[in-house]
Amino acid sequence: MNVTKFVDESGAPRVGLVQGDLIYPLVLGERYRTLADLLAAESPTKAIAALTKEDPLTIDHQTKWLPPIDHQEVWAAGVTYKRSQTARMEESEAAASCYDRVYQADRPELFFKATPHRVSGHNGPLRIRIDAKWNVPEPEVTLVLSPQLKIVGLTIGNDMSSRDIEGDNPLYLPQAKCYDQCAGLGPWITLYDSLPPVAEITIDLKIIRDGSVVFEGQSGADQMARKFDDLVGWLGRDNSFPDGAFLMTGTGIVPSNEFTLAPGDVVDISIAGVGTLSNTVVQG
Repeated sequence: MNVTKFVDESGAPRVGLVQGDLIYPLVLGERYRTLADLLAAESPTKAIAALTKEDPLTIDHQTKWLPPIDHQEVWAAGVTYKRSQTARMEESEAAASCYDRVYQADRPELFFKATPHRVSGHNGPLRIRIDAKWNVPEPEVTLVLSPQLKIVGLTIGNDMSSRDIEGDNPLYLPQAKCYDQCAGLGPWITLYDSLPPVAEITIDLKIIRDGSVVFEGQSGADQMARKFDDLVGWLGRDNSFPDGAFLMTGTGIVPSNEFTLAPGDVVDISIAGVGTLSNTVVQG
């Protein structure tokens, strides 16, 4: 079951059920006022199935997608894949041992990524900083968490990163990661009563420039050094999320050191069983 947010023909933000090439607007009420309320239900799939659905709208190039987030925080995990560990060590000789140790440590690297106003949805813009010269997308399986930190679904995440800023000094991580339009989520949330085997969760990244693919890479959740439940468990230690949360789980696809994003690039991230998130890069 895929649930999303979009703008209807009147210009109002709506919650909808996606089936094939159709969106069924959902009629919310006193019990469930927002998408976050539905995600907090004991069974989000049953709660959505019980709602009244309006006549469907056809998905086309005029569909205005919103990121499937309300008031939740977005967090991210780092150095969860071997490729990510290697890339982070290449960024900074001074901090290389830190990245090497955290890859093998019990405690993962977790950091705050974005508030909702910094998140873009499908076909929305993602930003590269004007004070950075080395910028990359980071395609990530993103866990959708209820207020009780139950994994209720998956969505596609793009954890934009300024590698030169972080590489200059690890203490600059918040500036390299958190800024306006720094995160992409969408195009919808795929809800699960139980997640598929990690071997079935594959990730594909394509970066298109002037109509040509300038980078392509593939990875899979089974290449992660950590388990989803382990990351969620650490996130919840002495921490609460009354609205729920999104947790990006790290990337196993990192372009070569010679590559950097440019304004106008289109970044497509596909996750098997979920869909494709597409964003255009802007700057300034």
